[in-house]
Amino acid sequence: MTITITAFECSPDGGKGLARDTRVRWALEEAGVPYQVRLVSFHAMKEPAHLALHPFGQIPTYEEGDLVLFETGAIVFHIAEQHAGLLPVAGDARARAVMWMFAALNTVEPPILELANATVLERDRPWSQERLPLVRDRVRDRLCQLAARLGDAEWLDGTFSAADLLMVSVLLRLRSSGLLDEFANLAAYVARGEARPAYQRAFAAQLAINAPKPLGG
Repeated sequence: MTITITAFECSPDGGKGLARDTRVRWALEEAGVPYQVRLVSFHAMKEPAHLALHPFGQIPTYEEGDLVLFETGAIVFHIAEQHAGLLPVAGDARARAVMWMFAALNTVEPPILELANATVLERDRPWSQERLPLVRDRVRDRLCQLAARLGDAEWLDGTFSAADLLMVSVLLRLRSSGLLDEFANLAAYVARGEARPAYQRAFAAQLAINAPKPLGG
């Protein structure tokens, strides 16, 4: 059955790989599974046809036969369960990988998203400059904890897994903040993720959609 995912027709990040469809593309590329992409506009995301797939009017969605999924973590987990290479086979290692998937999305990403909101959406508020250092410190605390746990290891728990895919994707959001550069092992960890051929293919596919179109005929 053909897999179809949805993505922004015009991504807010301009193709920098921060839109969440990149995470799904990366998982599918790691698994070596072909897929199609249906691009949706911001207007179409709020229309009944898309809301039937994603009740919150967001992307990405995942369609495979009668199966329709939303939420990036659930989609990546499904791909990892169905195809070899993204989750360990051994029970304990598999459970730890799933644990780290949850940690990436539930523990590490929330303060990073808060920082993005504080930097972009709230920057004109009168209290923004006072609040921003506090938000940055909350992110820094999480990075300190993650850096200590990762140490000099290449990946979170032995070999690369869907947990690393999600964690690297989350940490990539910090690149413009400069915070990631304060932790050499985390910066190197992210660089290893970006260097993977599957990530390169996923990034290039998203960038191709958002690259500026040449002028003229």
